Amino acid sequence: MANYIDGFVLPIPRDRLDAYQQVAEAVATIWKEHGALDYFEYVGDDMMLEGTSSFIDLVAAKDDEVIVFGWVAFASREARDLANEKVAADPRMAELIESSNTGFDATRMAYGGFKPLVGPPVVDGG
Repeated sequence: MANYIDGFVLPIPRDRLDAYQQVAEAVATIWKEHGALDYFEYVGDDMMLEGTSSFIDLVAAKDDEVIVFGWVAFASREARDLANEKVAADPRMAELIESSNTGFDATRMAYGGFKPLVGPPVVDGG
C-alpha cells in the first residue's frame, strides 16, 4: 500500500467514454513516469445504496453520463507534490487535453489527497 493517494470522482458523457479511456491510459503512463507508484480509474457500475448520498449526486451527473472513480498512489505526500509539479509541466498533458474530445470538465470533478488511516503498515520512503 502506498503512503499517500490522490483520489478523484468525475462524470464523463457515456458516448465519449472510449475517448476518455484512451486519454486516461496515456495520463496514467505520464504520472508513473513522474513518480506515481500506480494509477487506477474505474467506471461506476452499482452507484446507489439506500440511505446514502451517491457519487452521482456529488458531481451532479446527468442521465447520459457515467461516473469515473480513480486514485493515484505515491510513496509519500512529498513524492505526490513533486510528481504533480512534473505532470503539470509535461507538454504531453496539454496536448492530451487540447486534442481530446472526452467531455472532461475539471469544474465537476471532486478531488483530494489522502494519507493512510487503516491498512497495512506505512513504509517509509519518498
